[in-house]
Amino acid sequence: METTAILEQSKQLTDEEVVDRVRAGDLAMYEVIMRRYNQRLYRIARAILHDDVEAEDVMQDAYVRAYTHLEQFAGRSAFSTWLSRIAVHEALTRLRSRNRHPQVDVSEYDGEISMKTPNNALDPEKNASSGQLREFLEEAVLKLPENYRTVVMVRDIEELSTAETAEALDLTQENVKIRLHRGHGMIRNWLFERIGPDAKEAFPFMGIRCDRVVQNVFDRLTNLTDATQ
Repeated sequence: METTAILEQSKQLTDEEVVDRVRAGDLAMYEVIMRRYNQRLYRIARAILHDDVEAEDVMQDAYVRAYTHLEQFAGRSAFSTWLSRIAVHEALTRLRSRNRHPQVDVSEYDGEISMKTPNNALDPEKNASSGQLREFLEEAVLKLPENYRTVVMVRDIEELSTAETAEALDLTQENVKIRLHRGHGMIRNWLFERIGPDAKEAFPFMGIRCDRVVQNVFDRLTNLTDATQ
């Protein structure tokens, strides 16, 4: 069945139903999962790693790891949360291996950090277009220390609940709330208020990148399948 037909027919299926079909041997259905969550995983990985290429690598690793461990998904949480958690762990492992962006311990931080607007930034209320504001939002979020950046990305941009964010990042819900609050202070609450629902557009995942990740994952899964036969 062609990709377009698969995606069209799967619109009414839940993630769990798609996963059941993949478990039953329908590998082609795994593309449905990737198409649904490519953008989320890319944003999460990029927020942690600050690197487009590494973010793609993490996505592919996360999809392959999820596929090879589907039997471990017990349905105690949403599949999207389980998958996001795998991506977070893959990104953090890669981050630790290159020893960049040291962790920030929130227990040792009691104040707000002021993020200064770049000198060449336009007045957001008078002169900046929504596109320029989105660019500034992206810059502001990516400048956050990793602990805050990841929470802001998952909770605000991807719109996971506090509980889902806590589970995906291995945090308590209280820590999620603390880091989110402090992250907001760093990037200025007024920025989110003015951009509103356009915030997601600051982190696009273009079609060509999406297609590349899907193809690379399928190539790796095909090789895994051939090796076990």
